[in-house]
Amino acid sequence: MSSVPWSESYLGQLRALAGDRTLMFVGARAVVRDADGRVLLIERSDNGYWAMPAGAMELGESIAECAVREVWEETGLTATEVTPFALHTGPDRTFTNMYGDTYQLFVTLFRVDAWSGELATATDETTNAGFFAAEALPAPLSSTVLETLDDLAAFERDGRVVLK
Repeated sequence: MSSVPWSESYLGQLRALAGDRTLMFVGARAVVRDADGRVLLIERSDNGYWAMPAGAMELGESIAECAVREVWEETGLTATEVTPFALHTGPDRTFTNMYGDTYQLFVTLFRVDAWSGELATATDETTNAGFFAAEALPAPLSSTVLETLDDLAAFERDGRVVLK
């Protein structure tokens, strides 16, 4: 598995062609937990926020493969089993990033049920990483973390995929 530079990624190439139009961002976010139930968060190198491994799907991969790749790229861990538990879509998921690019998100959230490897605390996309208890999450925290954990709890409680 190799990391694709932004300019060569599907979304990077599409952005170069589309200019400042709003684009659909199809991606995955992954919740990785350790044996003690602590959640893996990465400190993003682009904005300094603590978040879950996530990113855009590339041409030629499935959304589950996207989740596995993003976990590997951002943590060095190999996700070997994943379960989708929520879809975040719709116009209320439109945002403009720090570069002035606007996207409407279509993100599939995955629970990583099994993984292997050694955690990398710094990668091309991260400056730190670690497992944290829900009551001791680091700051600044990405706005997606708490909602993702709430959606996972709802899925684990009733077994129904959360649709937003």
